[in-house]
Amino acid sequence: MTDLQIVGVGLSTIDVLIRLREMPTFERGGRMSGFALQGGGPVATAMVAAARLGARVGYVGVAGTDETGDMKVRGLSSEGVDVSRMVRRPGPEKHIVCVYVHEETGERTFCGMRDRSPEWPLKPEELDRAYVTSAPFLHLDGMGSDAAMQAARWAREAGRTVVFDGAKVTSGDRTHLCEFIELVDVLIGGSGFVPALTGERDWRAAGRKALAMGPKIVVQTEGDQGSYTMTADGEFHVPAFKVPVLDTTGAGDVFHGAYIVGLLQGWDLHRVALFSTAVSAIKCGKLGGRAGIPTFAETLAFLRERAPDVTFA
Repeated sequence: MTDLQIVGVGLSTIDVLIRLREMPTFERGGRMSGFALQGGGPVATAMVAAARLGARVGYVGVAGTDETGDMKVRGLSSEGVDVSRMVRRPGPEKHIVCVYVHEETGERTFCGMRDRSPEWPLKPEELDRAYVTSAPFLHLDGMGSDAAMQAARWAREAGRTVVFDGAKVTSGDRTHLCEFIELVDVLIGGSGFVPALTGERDWRAAGRKALAMGPKIVVQTEGDQGSYTMTADGEFHVPAFKVPVLDTTGAGDVFHGAYIVGLLQGWDLHRVALFSTAVSAIKCGKLGGRAGIPTFAETLAFLRERAPDVTFA
């Protein structure tokens, strides 16, 4: 694929999704109310979202050489994502995640593979500099941080826009990422990420401190509370849309892919955040991170109904 608009470098997984009311134990089994087998992973799912919304997208990551690894690559390619620079690791796929989705709330918990070889993360020398810098946007999740850091340096040197996915943080800090964040233009963090990065518990103080590190845009997503955006010019909140929620898996990843598509459209940041919120809300109506991702036209139809006063020309 030529003339890419977004290149993503990061994690791709195979998600085994099980929807249930309560977790089984060794003493008591249980029943599933839903099952799905889909591709997942922060950057990979963001790239699928961007492709389904009409962007020209490439993805760089690793996959095994077994049937599951083939499934991972096919899942991306079938969505129109260029996988020509993916690296295949000999042997079975290791990035497999069981995702347990609560039947009543749509919230989920993850169980990944214990055996992950240190040879599996993408290495800097496996990156193609020309490919990484071929698109105006580079999207990263920090998984395989050495390769991500190298990609970010190249992108900044080439004048590209670097977007970073900061995963939700429930404990600990992320201050070790401060050097990385200096290379980022758009920081989109899950709940708790920006405070964990900056050491500031208050969102406004954390956002200002994060901006001082280098990003021009700092966004924090808060699930059913929507998202908060801060720039040097000010801040604003976009509430979440009230929709029936089946599964929140991948909601943040999809938001990120949609956000870059919104930036490609040249919209102001409020419309970008509103568009991303709509894409994420629609996604939550189906099981898995990718099955519910809407098209561009479907998203605009949703917004015409839910936000009729805002135009997306």
